Amino acid sequence: MNLLLDTHLLLWAASEPRRLSAKARTLLLDPAHQLVFSSASLWEITIKNGLERSDFNVDARRLWRMLLVSGYRELSVTSEHTVTVNDLPLLHKDPFDRILVAQARVEGLTLLTADKAVAKYGEGVLKI
Repeated sequence: MNLLLDTHLLLWAASEPRRLSAKARTLLLDPAHQLVFSSASLWEITIKNGLERSDFNVDARRLWRMLLVSGYRELSVTSEHTVTVNDLPLLHKDPFDRILVAQARVEGLTLLTADKAVAKYGEGVLKI
């Protein structure tokens, strides 16, 4: 299974694995799964770190390198992803989460999230 991690899960996997649920750890450690991160997550981290949000106090460039070295696949944002956001119901207003849902749907990935609001999208989203 190809798993796209939402931004918080990505941060927790990289620096606070104790915050991950047992189900999340099992999925992330299964070698049969390809782990994927979105360039949108790095953009979100960069923006929110610049706004001095304590939960995003991460060097995005260092995280990016670490993810690639760790075998994660990077997913860039495409025009198809951005226009697919328009097809989503307005269940959640965060533009970063909405682009991740769109990317998962377009690319046939499963978006892993701990966010109840994101999980409401259902198709292609797994709350862990």
